[in-house]
Amino acid sequence: MKADPKRLRPQRVIPIVAAPGGGSCSPQQPRGLLALAGIWLRDHAALLRKLQWAVVLVYAFLLIVPACLPLPEDTARMWDNLTIFAQFVFWGIWWPFVLLSMVLFGRLWCGVLCPEGALSEWAARKGMGRPIPRWMRWGGWPFVAFVLTTVYGQLVSVYQYPKAALLVLGGSTVAAVAVGFVYTRGKRAWCRHLCPVNGVFGLLSKLAPLYYRVDEAAWKASHERTPAVDCAPLQPLRHMQGGSGCHMCGRCSGHRDAIELSLRPSSDEVVRVAEKEADGWQTALIVYGLLGVAMGAFHWTMSPWFVSLKQAAAEWLVDRDIMWPLDTGAPWWLLTHYPQHNDVFSWLDGASLIAYVAATALVLGSGILACLALSVTVSGRWHTQRLHHLAQALIPLAGCGVFLGLSALTVTLLKAEGFAMHWVNDARLALLAGANLWALRLACAILSRWRGGLSRLAALLPFCGALALVDCAWGYMFWWW
Repeated sequence: MKADPKRLRPQRVIPIVAAPGGGSCSPQQPRGLLALAGIWLRDHAALLRKLQWAVVLVYAFLLIVPACLPLPEDTARMWDNLTIFAQFVFWGIWWPFVLLSMVLFGRLWCGVLCPEGALSEWAARKGMGRPIPRWMRWGGWPFVAFVLTTVYGQLVSVYQYPKAALLVLGGSTVAAVAVGFVYTRGKRAWCRHLCPVNGVFGLLSKLAPLYYRVDEAAWKASHERTPAVDCAPLQPLRHMQGGSGCHMCGRCSGHRDAIELSLRPSSDEVVRVAEKEADGWQTALIVYGLLGVAMGAFHWTMSPWFVSLKQAAAEWLVDRDIMWPLDTGAPWWLLTHYPQHNDVFSWLDGASLIAYVAATALVLGSGILACLALSVTVSGRWHTQRLHHLAQALIPLAGCGVFLGLSALTVTLLKAEGFAMHWVNDARLALLAGANLWALRLACAILSRWRGGLSRLAALLPFCGALALVDCAWGYMFWWW
């Protein structure tokens, strides 16, 4: 039988630049403990689903039952009142440490424990299976959803009252189920496009040392016929370079002997992958969202500037006999309304809160953005993509700030239980110092990809100005007011 000349023709090999720690994950090589952990997650999917449903039940109980109970008295404590206990679980433990887990383990929470993700995927398996529409694919949803949820949560006092928590968290869960039921077949369209914290989780997970490494060369060399991976967050697995969109569920582990759970330098995705992947919406979320809107949301409750703004506005209205903005009859689901606890918002309160948060975001965010733009200009040739890339260096400080802001409620609740918390301010200072050093290290690595020498050192000065703006904002909140 005559040989086919096409089969004998040598094939041209296209070199592929591997990420740090790259290499083949072929079965001939012994798998490390991390790779085996990924395989374990893949092979125990049924157990993980049971764990997810257990989390759903606990989540539903702590969210729904306290909302049906009377509000606790001033003498109630965490260990004898379910409402305060649920408040501590949701806002004192869950949210701060879910954010911390993103930095340590990537989006493992999303793939293994998140109740919204589990419910949305379950609904998608039972639902209509429609394709994801174009409007849902808009890149601005992570920023818009985060801003709207943050501001609305402040208006209804979501951290303090169980009905507000049920409205915000429960409403988000209902929306996740509805989107899952209508769109895709067994995927997480809600998590990929509309979840209010998807963008935040994606940014923080860029710092995680754990990720699923994809060896494109091994993928191409593998001739094994395997079924497609059921990737719930719809990641392009073959070309996946970072972990910001990966839910770390392990379903793809070992696929075509090209994907495995691995370690990487914590700066890899920010410095290398984000050089091309960073965009304007991510910059907006970092600068105006996490460092702007979130800062204003944490600030206003203790800011003397907010009090002065509201008093000046009230005097102006009274002088002109305009009294309706001082009315306190708004429903609780629109503005905070709990007269039995002397906690009632007027229309002026709501407007002042929105104005204060917006002003904080605009002033602080614009100042940070100006510092970043100056750094890019000083470093050499201007390019907008460089601005977006440098903004990624602020992720450690942005994440640290949100953690500090949310953990402030943790500290308040623990103080009410009699725990000594005299060490807290020192810990806050240490965390901020560490986040600043981390951000500065990332900025140095990014700038070194553009130009070295004195120009890089000069470009770091405006970046340090951006760090100083953020540090001053936290200084006012924790030490100076």
